[in-house]
Amino acid sequence: MKVLVFGGSGMVGQGVLRECLAAPDVSQVTVVGRTSLEQVHSKLQQLVCSDLMMLDTRESELRGFDACFFCLGVSSSGMSEAAYRHITYEVTLAVASLLSRLNQNMTFVYISGAGTDSSEQGSSMWARVKGKTENDLQKLPFSGLYLFRPGIIQPLHGIKSKTPAYQRFYTLANPLLSLIRCVFPSAIVTTEDVGKAMLNAARQNDSRVVVEAKEIIRLARKP
Repeated sequence: MKVLVFGGSGMVGQGVLRECLAAPDVSQVTVVGRTSLEQVHSKLQQLVCSDLMMLDTRESELRGFDACFFCLGVSSSGMSEAAYRHITYEVTLAVASLLSRLNQNMTFVYISGAGTDSSEQGSSMWARVKGKTENDLQKLPFSGLYLFRPGIIQPLHGIKSKTPAYQRFYTLANPLLSLIRCVFPSAIVTTEDVGKAMLNAARQNDSRVVVEAKEIIRLARKP
């Protein structure tokens, strides 16, 4: 299996990349982003593009993939709706539309969020934008489409968030998050859960579904 990873330098993307590189049935992982990663691995390739809205100029490097794990995203905190919509909706749909045209049998897995507003009518700006993104992704002709809606994600294996405030939270809260996971196993997903669930989604490649936190954990543990 050949996979694309967008947002490989972010916390979720780091976890997904780790699981992809460890998976024996993944032969190639191409990370797409505006800057290169320092990581080196025999399976890892990198496609650096300073403007993802211009990714169509790199079509030849985006063909022949079985799955795309789209982990690119930003916090809406302090952002205008127009700026947040550009990154969350416009960039995502531009990339997804291009990939669906180039790879007819592709599974596309998108990191959305718990509380996403599918009606696109609610008062929460980020939830409306995420809802429109999910709705329009479902119109594209992917072989499989999975819309992941995790809530709290616990980073494992030394993975860190690029957002300083989030990283401070995880540094302080990680022991508590581990305790909560022991008592309530379906309450919190980990970066490992997300990565393994994405891979299993790509392996089955036959659904177009919204995947909430409990289902992410269940999918991660699927044999």
